[in-house]
Amino acid sequence: MRQCELLGLARSSYYYRAATESPENLRLMRLIDEQYTKRPFYGVEKMTGWLREDKDELVNPKRVRRLMRLMGIEAIYPKPRLSQGNAEHRIYPYLLRDVKIERPNQVWSTDITYIRLLGGFVYLVAIIDWYSRYILSWQIANTLEVDFCLIALEDALRIGRPEIFNSDQGSQFTSREFTGRLEQAGILISMDGRGRVFDNIFIERFWRTLKYEDIYMKNYEDVPALLQGVGNYLDFYNGERRHQSLGNRTPGWVYFQAA
Repeated sequence: MRQCELLGLARSSYYYRAATESPENLRLMRLIDEQYTKRPFYGVEKMTGWLREDKDELVNPKRVRRLMRLMGIEAIYPKPRLSQGNAEHRIYPYLLRDVKIERPNQVWSTDITYIRLLGGFVYLVAIIDWYSRYILSWQIANTLEVDFCLIALEDALRIGRPEIFNSDQGSQFTSREFTGRLEQAGILISMDGRGRVFDNIFIERFWRTLKYEDIYMKNYEDVPALLQGVGNYLDFYNGERRHQSLGNRTPGWVYFQAA
């Protein structure tokens, strides 16, 4: 449909139904999401203590652990682990330690985050250019299969081609379908070290910005509303939101003017 064409999304994503849990668990997941976005070092024990002491919630660690795993947040590990690894997939080394980022399309990276809706939740994948902070593409899904990540990759490759593509070691990004497409395009593959939250810091910062400036304020009711809202926000983020780190310029200006 026309709305998806304007947003650059696959038509199938418009018809996704949000993944669901009981109303009580969805309410707890909203609290966990907000606190974890604010305090990304919280694991199961800290999160359980916070829910009990600060929010007066009658929860035990077993329940909190299950919900955090459903959301992709793993205890102790300092970042959302929405994409779990697969022992049969090849793991590539991290290539960006001490590398100076000097130009657009030098390094892209990707990640997946949990996005809440009033009656459920979905997952969002995005691809960002490190130099400009420009969001090249994004897709949503109600499962963590690799397909929506591949669609986002193809959308981004229609805009440019990076020298290095960085991701975590999740099964979506280590899959042969994903790494094979990068290799086919002649792109070097880099993967975060286990437990190293700062290896992919730019996309992590973007998730916090998106949630605080849009998701938490809007409380989207369903997938069509989320698609429209996030599309509008990303138009603002790429084209109007100025970054002090970019010399008070927008990601879109820096990406296209410096490329």
